[in-house]
Amino acid sequence: MTPPPEPSPREPSPREPSPREPSGPEASPCEPSGPEPSPREPSGPEAESPARLPVPAGLGRFLVLGTVFVCAACGLVYELELVALASYLTGDSVTQASVVLSVMVFAMGLGSLLAKWLRCRAAVGFGVVEAVLALVGGCSAMALYASFVWSGQSHAALVGFSLAIGVLMGAEVPLLMTLIQRVRRQDAGGAVADVFAADYVGALVGGLAFPFLLLPALGQLTGALLTGTVNAVAGGALVLWLFRRDLSRRARWTLVVANVVVLALLAAGAVLTPAFERAARRAVYGPDIRVAVRTGVQEIVLTGGGADGRPLSLFLDGRLRVSGRDELRYHEALVHPAMTGPHRRVLVLGGGDGLAAREVLRYGGVRSVTVVELDPGVVRLARTDPGLTALNADAYRDPRVRVVTADAFGWLRRAGGGGGDRAGGSAGPHRLSGTRSPPVERFPPGGYDVVVCDLPDPGVTAGAKLYSQEFYGLVQRALAPGGRLVVHAGSLGADPKAYWTVESTLRSVGLRTVPYAVGGGATSHDWGFVLAGRAPVRLRLPGHGPRPQSLTTGALRAGAREAARRREPGLPASTLTHPRYAP
Repeated sequence: MTPPPEPSPREPSPREPSPREPSGPEASPCEPSGPEPSPREPSGPEAESPARLPVPAGLGRFLVLGTVFVCAACGLVYELELVALASYLTGDSVTQASVVLSVMVFAMGLGSLLAKWLRCRAAVGFGVVEAVLALVGGCSAMALYASFVWSGQSHAALVGFSLAIGVLMGAEVPLLMTLIQRVRRQDAGGAVADVFAADYVGALVGGLAFPFLLLPALGQLTGALLTGTVNAVAGGALVLWLFRRDLSRRARWTLVVANVVVLALLAAGAVLTPAFERAARRAVYGPDIRVAVRTGVQEIVLTGGGADGRPLSLFLDGRLRVSGRDELRYHEALVHPAMTGPHRRVLVLGGGDGLAAREVLRYGGVRSVTVVELDPGVVRLARTDPGLTALNADAYRDPRVRVVTADAFGWLRRAGGGGGDRAGGSAGPHRLSGTRSPPVERFPPGGYDVVVCDLPDPGVTAGAKLYSQEFYGLVQRALAPGGRLVVHAGSLGADPKAYWTVESTLRSVGLRTVPYAVGGGATSHDWGFVLAGRAPVRLRLPGHGPRPQSLTTGALRAGAREAARRREPGLPASTLTHPRYAP
C-alpha cells in the first residue's frame, strides 16, 4: 500500500492549528483578527500588553488597589443608601433590603459578564464605567425620593437603580483586575487575592461611614452626592493620570469632559438639595410646615397649630402620628379604660408627644408618670413648641412626670433586672441634652398600676419587637398585682390580622385580654386597642374621675362587640425570631 503523501510545509495539517488561528479555547472578544501586526505595532490587545506608567510599577499597583478600595466603599454606600431611603419611605426594611441586595447581586453578575467586552480597552472602559456610576449612584437618592413624592410610589425606581448600579459595580472588578495585571503581571490567584482584599476592606469602611458619618452629618441626599463625587474623582484620576498613555487624544478629552460634566451635575445637586427638600416636603405635607428637623432617630415634621387656627399634625418619618382633629378621641380611648382601679404609678411606653401623659395627669390619684421615649427630639418639641404644648396641656411641666430617653424594650430589660448595661436610660429634663446618663432606674416597689403602650403600628418593621411575645413578657413583669396594660394594636378594620396577632401575643404570656375599637370599626380610620391584665379585666370607664369629652361607656361596649364580631381565632403569637406582622 502506498503511504499517504506528507502535507506540504506551506499548508497546515488538518490536525494542527494554523499559526494565525487561536489554539485551545475560543478567542476573547478583544482578540485581534486578521493578519499579524507589524513589529512596530503592539503585539496584542491592550488587555495583555504592559502599561506605560508615569510611576514605578510598585507604586502603580498600590494606586490601582487604592482605587479598588475607594470604589468598593462608594459602592456599598450606594447600596446602603437605597436600602435606608426605601425603608424610610415604606417602613418595611426587611423587604426593601431583600429587593436591593438580591437585584444588585444579580446585576453585578451581569456587569461582570459585560465587562469581558471592555477588557481590550480596559482603561477607557473603566473610566466610562466610573463616570456613569458616579452620576447614577450619586443621584439615586434624590431620584428615588422624587419618585415617591411626586408619583406616589418608588418600587420601580428602586429596582431600576439597584439594577443599574449593580451592573456598573459588577464591571469594576474585571476591569481593575485587567489593569493591575498590566501594571505588573503575577499569577492569577495572587492578583485575585489582592484585588478582593482591597475590595472587602473598602466595603467595610463604606459600610461604617454611612451610618456613623455620612447619614448623621450630611443626610441621605447630600451624602449620596458626595459619595458620587469621590467615586468620579478616584476613577477619573486613575485613568486620566496613571493610564494616560493608553488613551488616544480623543478618548482622553472625552473622559475629561465626561468627568467634568458629572462633577458639575453632582455639585449642582448638592447646592439645590435644600430647595429640593423644601419642595418635596411641601408636596408631601402641604404648605403649612412649621417645623422640619432630622434627629438621630427620625425626621420630625409639624404642620398647623399656629395662629391661623389650623389643627396641628405631627409626622414621624413621613407618617402621620398625631392629628389635632381627632387625637382626643384616640388618647381618651387609649388611656381612660386602663385607669379603672388603682393608678398611683403609671408607665407610658412611647407617647413622647405628651398627649397620653396629658390624659393620665387628669386623674388626681396619680403620683408618678414615667414616659419612656426613644427620640429626645420628640420630647424636646413637646416641651417647647407652642402648638404642641398647647395640645398636651404642658404635661412635661408637671412635677409628677419623669422622662426616660431609651428604647422601651431595652429599658424594660434593665429596669426589671433582666441584665445588660445599666447605663442606657436617662430621666428628667436635664438628661435630654446628651450628657452622661446615670444608672437606669428600677421598677417601683410593687410595679406599675397602669402601663400604656402608645407605640407605632405593629406593621412598621422597625417596631415589630415592641409587639412581640418577649416584649409583653417584660411588660408583665413591670405590672403590679391587679395592674392593667393597654395597647394600641393598629386598625381593626384596615389590618385585622395584625390586630388579632397582637391580642394573641398578649394572651400567649398569660395575660387576660379585652379587645375593643373606636372610630368606626369597619373603616380604615378606626383605632384598635387591647386592655389586658394578669387577672380578668372589665372594659368600662372609671366611676370617679375626669369625664372624657369624646368617649362614653356605650361607645366602649359597642367597640368591644364589634371586635368580638370580627375576631380571627387561632393566630400564632409574634416573637423576635418569627415576627408575624406583615408590612
